Amino acid sequence: MSLISERLKVVRPSQTKVMTARAAELRDQGADVITLSQGEPDFDTPSMICEAGIRAIRAGQTRYTAVAGIKPLRAAIGESLRRDHGLDYGIDQITVGCGAKQVVFNALFASLDPGDEVVIPTPCWVSYPDMVALAGGKPLLVACSERDGFKLRPDALEKAITPRTKWLMLNSPCNPTGAVYSRSDLLALAVVLRKHAQVHVLSDDIYEKLTYDGGFATMAAVAPDLYDRTLTVNGVSKADAMTGWRVGYGAGPLALIKAMNLIQGQTTSHTSSVSQYAALEALSGRRDHIKEFARAFLKRRDLVIAKLNQAKGLACRVPDGAFYVFPSCAGVIGKRTPDGKMLETDSDFAMYLLDAFAVAVVPGSGFMVSPYIRISYASSAEDLTRACDRIIAACASLS
Repeated sequence: MSLISERLKVVRPSQTKVMTARAAELRDQGADVITLSQGEPDFDTPSMICEAGIRAIRAGQTRYTAVAGIKPLRAAIGESLRRDHGLDYGIDQITVGCGAKQVVFNALFASLDPGDEVVIPTPCWVSYPDMVALAGGKPLLVACSERDGFKLRPDALEKAITPRTKWLMLNSPCNPTGAVYSRSDLLALAVVLRKHAQVHVLSDDIYEKLTYDGGFATMAAVAPDLYDRTLTVNGVSKADAMTGWRVGYGAGPLALIKAMNLIQGQTTSHTSSVSQYAALEALSGRRDHIKEFARAFLKRRDLVIAKLNQAKGLACRVPDGAFYVFPSCAGVIGKRTPDGKMLETDSDFAMYLLDAFAVAVVPGSGFMVSPYIRISYASSAEDLTRACDRIIAACASLS
């Protein structure tokens, strides 16, 4: 018998990590690589948040905490959900994990029995299908077309649901497309969900604060009757430039939160105590930096779109949130590079950009859709300009 579990056979290497690792390899060889493959703000963590972490260290707040997280942080999370969305969660309905990623995994691991289905609109974040499979469930991928703004439509949801469906996963703003579900979008989906009492909603709101052309909405607030069937997931990584601090959180039904804590108690126990005190400062403070970040990202978004739409063979729609653009590269598929190689897939195109023009992007196939590429504009305007100029040149060199 193999030492490695059969479940691991379904897990694919992350295209993001593959491209980032290849970019690092080329950079070590002296190449001037511009990396646009990582979903990480390029801003430093705001100083007052860092100072809160330093104070925690100096105050000796470096010991084990409760599995669910320190009470002041959970209270601050509850207050932010009340303030921002009118959602009322008791402190025991809130759990803190090592990033939103662990919170999502804990929820799936706590709730899925073998064969249970999870509806995942695609394009989707690369980890969703694999996490479902690792938890023993069956990811049911539902393609969402660019024509529909890459958003799940009610009729498609209705067709996807079966008696074994346990979760619908919604990520808004979406990684990789930047699509944002409006209040009316969520209300339409809620009409379908009310017909199927066994289906719960995992609302991954990690990019909540980064919306540009409209208001943010979340399912538990839009459809209060689904409150008891919704897990709202968020964190400080994106909005507060705290990716490395590893603090995410979930708020939902008490029984689910208790089960998630049970699992976390046997894995990480809790996230870093110091990080929790830093996150407390982030959520309790004025968070003026978020507006500054959003303004900078908006300028970068518009810069990148204007540039990419000059590239022969690319077509880039305007995303409403997050910090990604997701251009179609259908116009370059079937073309040949200067050395005669035919580009047959978006992965071929992404690797061509990296190897020949030193720009790292992620192929759409990593997000369950082709032919597209994901470009993160969480980089300086200078780097984005240089990278886009290289992409334009790369497209122009094809025949």
